[in-house]
Amino acid sequence: MTDEGEPRLFVNRWGDTSTPGRGGPAPSTDRCSCFDGSKPHPRARVGFHGERQDISAPGWQHLLELIDEAAADGREEFRPLVELSPEQRRQVVTLPPSIAKLTEVKHLMLYGSNLVRIPPEIGAMTSLEEFTPYTSYRLHWFPYEITRCRKLTSSTVSTRALFGNYKLRPPFPRLQPSQDSVMELDTADLDPKRWGATAVHHCSVCERPIGQSGLHQVWISLRVATDVLPLLVNACSSSCVAALPAGAEDYARAPHKGGRVEQPASDWD
Repeated sequence: MTDEGEPRLFVNRWGDTSTPGRGGPAPSTDRCSCFDGSKPHPRARVGFHGERQDISAPGWQHLLELIDEAAADGREEFRPLVELSPEQRRQVVTLPPSIAKLTEVKHLMLYGSNLVRIPPEIGAMTSLEEFTPYTSYRLHWFPYEITRCRKLTSSTVSTRALFGNYKLRPPFPRLQPSQDSVMELDTADLDPKRWGATAVHHCSVCERPIGQSGLHQVWISLRVATDVLPLLVNACSSSCVAALPAGAEDYARAPHKGGRVEQPASDWD
């Protein structure tokens, strides 16, 4: 029997990824004032974070190396932030497309990140079972492609920071009008403040190249693992939009363009 006075050792579930407190080193995240922890006015306007990733930053270069290492050794748990300094963590606002190589990873730990978006290549992480972007307070939405992670059953997300979340019902960014042709739009070089991404290469639904086909962006809220997430769909046609499943219960059931969306009332009102 263990003596009651004997010190107990508790495992740090999240790893060394927390933001330093006051008086410590520079924080590893930027402050987000999109919601400010309170219920926004129904007519409030929100938008995408417009930061572009600085691919010359040391944090980004280090992350690329860590992904290559993880892909090479076939590890099942990937905690890249514990290998970055607070300054380097702050330099990373998205993940690189090379995460598609992490096909053996079962747990992706992104606790306390400075991310504002996750690339659609996360859908190639077909072994993913657990996803932990908890306290990534600037991460308000996810790509629809995450639904391709068929084994994903557990998630830990700061839901109060999500667009349309059940507790606060903040609005969604209003999306650009649908286009049946993108001949005059460079989908490889987009303004993330307008489109939510710097590039759109493939249809979120059918996976065909966007090429010169149309671009139809819509929002849909679906249960992914443990949480209902707002998902951004980049579809190549209206028929692909029509093929989307119904939204989660207690959320808008049909795909929508954001802005002032009618949603069921929250029990938290």
